[in-house]
Amino acid sequence: MIVSRVEGARLAASVEGLADLLVDTVDGGASVGFLAPLDRAAAVAWWQERVAAADAGQLAVWTAHDGDRIVGTVGLAFPDKPNSRHRAELVKLMVHRDARGQGLGRTLVTTAEEAAVGAGVTLLHLDTETDSPAEHLYRSSGWIRAGVIPDYAASPAGVLRPTTLYYKHVGEGAGVAHARDPAEAVEEAAAGALTR
Repeated sequence: MIVSRVEGARLAASVEGLADLLVDTVDGGASVGFLAPLDRAAAVAWWQERVAAADAGQLAVWTAHDGDRIVGTVGLAFPDKPNSRHRAELVKLMVHRDARGQGLGRTLVTTAEEAAVGAGVTLLHLDTETDSPAEHLYRSSGWIRAGVIPDYAASPAGVLRPTTLYYKHVGEGAGVAHARDPAEAVEEAAAGALTR
């Protein structure tokens, strides 16, 4: 599979394939901001709206291709405020159900992390449905759990689910020592206070 950044005319030309991937992802139960069943026309419209953000430099998108078919994508959303240009949000990591279990998700995450470093970003963050397969991927890729928000977003089936927030220092910030997951440290401190 080939992973490459798509921007400008290439991103606009990829909208149809990205829409198919989005529909498959939602139909497969992944919580990426939509309810099932997702109408394909709505998926196309959503991706078309992202083209302007990419052209403005607020979004970078990568796609993974298996032949002519898009089987994966990931994005980086860049803030526009002067005090937050050191960070970016990892967004819309999706792998087609037919392409899962081959390490493509990790490849896409690594691609985005490396691109972030190249762009001078030192801090990445994301949110994902708690206890989802994606959460395992992020933990095993060195992301740090910051905490859980209950009832944050509805699953594709419309059921409110908790969301876990993660962050990761990259590039120059990767050398910052993290002795443990901060959320676990808080939980341990609270448990210790109860036993005193």
